[in-house]
Amino acid sequence: MFEKLEKFQLTIFALILASGLICATRIATTQLSKDVISVTGSSYKTVISDSGRLEFRIMTRKTTKADAYNTISKQVPEVKEFIKSKGFTDSEIEIKAPNGYYTYKTLPNGGTTNEIAYYNISQPMYVTSKDVQKIKNLSTELPTLIKDGIDIDAYNPEYFYSKLADDKIQMLEEATKDAKQRADAMLKATNDRTGKIQSVRMGVFQITPVDSTNVSDMGISDTSTIEKKITSVANVTFQIK
Repeated sequence: MFEKLEKFQLTIFALILASGLICATRIATTQLSKDVISVTGSSYKTVISDSGRLEFRIMTRKTTKADAYNTISKQVPEVKEFIKSKGFTDSEIEIKAPNGYYTYKTLPNGGTTNEIAYYNISQPMYVTSKDVQKIKNLSTELPTLIKDGIDIDAYNPEYFYSKLADDKIQMLEEATKDAKQRADAMLKATNDRTGKIQSVRMGVFQITPVDSTNVSDMGISDTSTIEKKITSVANVTFQIK
């Protein structure tokens, strides 16, 4: 009987000890999680693009390859002079190699024959400038050459900002300060304070139109607008005092 009682007491003691260890583990884990706070801070900056590029193509279609090339050869200088008349220099105009292909005659049933109907040529050209307003104006003026018999296909102009590397350090500093302000506000209700920074992780930069709210894990680099918004994000972990 005494042996049974002793075993029962040992069992109860073991259960109490195990329960105490579980509670201690929970308390330690909870306190550890309360030792730090992780906050995301951000900073914004509006910038103006400092360079632009306009890509376009001169296109023609003739019954022979020779006629197509002759036509393009005459039109390229005309287009170039038009661009220069808008204030651009020779160094800002780039002419790429033309692309050409045959179009074959088709049968009434829709089938294709081996007989050539005409030859198509596409002559790509680029205009670049640090004057973004001139690029914007040219994008609307260039298609007026169509009335002169020159087939122009212009793409949307692209605008770039080259000083992002210079802005990154300051913007990350501001994003980190914003993170601390957020952490201070969150801890104020519990009478705690932020301590030393434990870790900082830089998020991707987002370059978007000013009124855009789009974000991407890979980052966004908008080229469609002259005025842009740059967003910097910092994920910061602070000690809690």
